[in-house]
Amino acid sequence: MQKLTVTVITRDEEANIAAALDSVRWADEIIVVDSQSTDATVAIAHRFTDKVTVRPWPGYAAQKNFAAEQASHDWILSLDADERVSPALATEVRALMDGTPSATGYRIPRVTNHLGRWIRSTDWYPDHQLRLYDRRRARWTGRLVHESVTAEGPVGRLRGELQHYAYRDIAHHLQTMDRYTTLAARQMYADGRRATWVDVLVTPRLTFFRNYILRGGFRDGMAGLVISAMNSYYVGLKFAKLWELCSPSTSTPHAAGAADKTRSS
Repeated sequence: MQKLTVTVITRDEEANIAAALDSVRWADEIIVVDSQSTDATVAIAHRFTDKVTVRPWPGYAAQKNFAAEQASHDWILSLDADERVSPALATEVRALMDGTPSATGYRIPRVTNHLGRWIRSTDWYPDHQLRLYDRRRARWTGRLVHESVTAEGPVGRLRGELQHYAYRDIAHHLQTMDRYTTLAARQMYADGRRATWVDVLVTPRLTFFRNYILRGGFRDGMAGLVISAMNSYYVGLKFAKLWELCSPSTSTPHAAGAADKTRSS
């Protein structure tokens, strides 16, 4: 039998943290690492666990690795504050921990709730996330956006879903996209990528076709249409910001190293 620690990093998540932690009450241990929230996040977290640490923000991967290092157990389930472990996923993880896991880590399908429904189409689904892992052979690796777990050894897949409440509404979706595209453009710039007219003009259109037609966005009605359009806009905006960083008129391309402290993942 393996014991499990759930880790959550937070910053100003009072609207989400209770539901997230309630979905993992069954875990052997819950650890919350907060980045100096200015709301009631820490107080709410203390209702679920006494293992709450407040520390300055070092970056996404560093904060998540720090949380894993505080765990009493080697198997980690990393949860974002705007996520919930579904009952089916909880049952599957508990059954896995009751035996000897054959893999170093496990990818979990993530489903997003947006515009009044669960979205199981477009690029958003199944959106597999490697969140359950053995910290002795896996750890978070850093990027400015979309950090991930790198595992040394085989990686399996689970069937139960991780539920994601990423956006309150379209306005919140747009605000998040603005932050994400800035980080993504800075990362691409730092990696030596440069934007072309094809990236700005053609790639967003191909993205819409892939999301709405090839990946079935049309099956989700107007919500699928809106999300396909937003995903297309995201790609165009990301490359437009990359082009801006590369433009001679842009005076601060060195800003590529900066990171945004707030995010809905």
